[in-house]
Amino acid sequence: MDAGSTGIPGLGGACGPPAQPPRQPLVWVIPRVFQQAPQTLGLKLLSPQRASVGHRASPPGEAQTGSALGTRPLAVGAGILTSSKHRCVDSGAAFLQGLWQHHHPGLPPPDVADMECGPPRINDKLMRFFDHCKKFLTDVEKNATALFHVEAFKTGPEMQDIIKKVAATLEVPVNDLNADLIQVAFFTCSFDLAIKGVKSPWCDVFDINDAKVLEYLNDLKQYWKRGYGYAINSRSSCILFEYIFQHLDKAIQQKQRSQPVSSPVILQFGHAETLLPLLSLMGYFKDREPLTAFNYKEQMHRKFRSGHIVPYASNLVFLLYHCEKAKTPKEEFQVQMLLNEKVLPFAHSQKNVSCYEDLKNHYEDILTGCRDARN
Repeated sequence: MDAGSTGIPGLGGACGPPAQPPRQPLVWVIPRVFQQAPQTLGLKLLSPQRASVGHRASPPGEAQTGSALGTRPLAVGAGILTSSKHRCVDSGAAFLQGLWQHHHPGLPPPDVADMECGPPRINDKLMRFFDHCKKFLTDVEKNATALFHVEAFKTGPEMQDIIKKVAATLEVPVNDLNADLIQVAFFTCSFDLAIKGVKSPWCDVFDINDAKVLEYLNDLKQYWKRGYGYAINSRSSCILFEYIFQHLDKAIQQKQRSQPVSSPVILQFGHAETLLPLLSLMGYFKDREPLTAFNYKEQMHRKFRSGHIVPYASNLVFLLYHCEKAKTPKEEFQVQMLLNEKVLPFAHSQKNVSCYEDLKNHYEDILTGCRDARN
């Protein structure tokens, strides 16, 4: 899933939350993402550290909007969805149990199935949309040439220098090593640090410059498979993008009719592969030039750094506020976004808050394109 809440005294003609924003936003949508470990390491289950994120005393984002979430996800009407992968189902359960313990300190949490909200519902069409998009599967997933730049970088000078250095350190023939084996060694180091807090002996094989090269190799894969490399990467997330705006629209309509908001909280548990295409569709972390196998040095200060965008337990939050003292109807409903518990400025304005109308107008072409593609 750090940064203080934004308050702008006096709305004037610009959209922004009131000096004291409402304590409870109407909707909290969290595509909650637990990054998948490489299959080569066999780390497919939820690690204890990942589960502890859900069990910790304050749920992610509590520091920003603690009273906003409250106990509402535990009540009937909360929308709780998950991918079918066990680690995501376990993440949803851990989050709900952690939230229950936060509001009932000292008491053991009930089984999620016995909670008022019920267990998370599996919906792979939303949370694993990439498995259901035929064009993505054909053009990228099953296309042997789609990751050309990844394979080219593996045989490029930066990676070859690392292979030679590691071979010399291990005193093995250079021909016995390749980029994939180097990645396995690097992931062994990084996952031991991240999950176990242990420094693996493999960490001594690499220095900071090696780490930067290997980070770029991973970013190339994410860029060309989940990010801006191909338009279908981000477009495949259309179904989730529409779903978010449909629920924001519904909440506003119910509020305007003085009706209770039927789904005041929506929690979604997915993957890094769920979140990266969605953020790309929204225009975040886009560099002027594409990431390629041949511009590593030029991309040293790139925006697209997948390890920073979707680390362990990464999350994206949409907060919809109803401002009762707004000066104009347009300013009545406002939105704020958080990425990994930090305020995320809006792509269209670089401001920390936006009138909902402005936000929807900015993405109208994309929403229309998503609808047309579906029909």
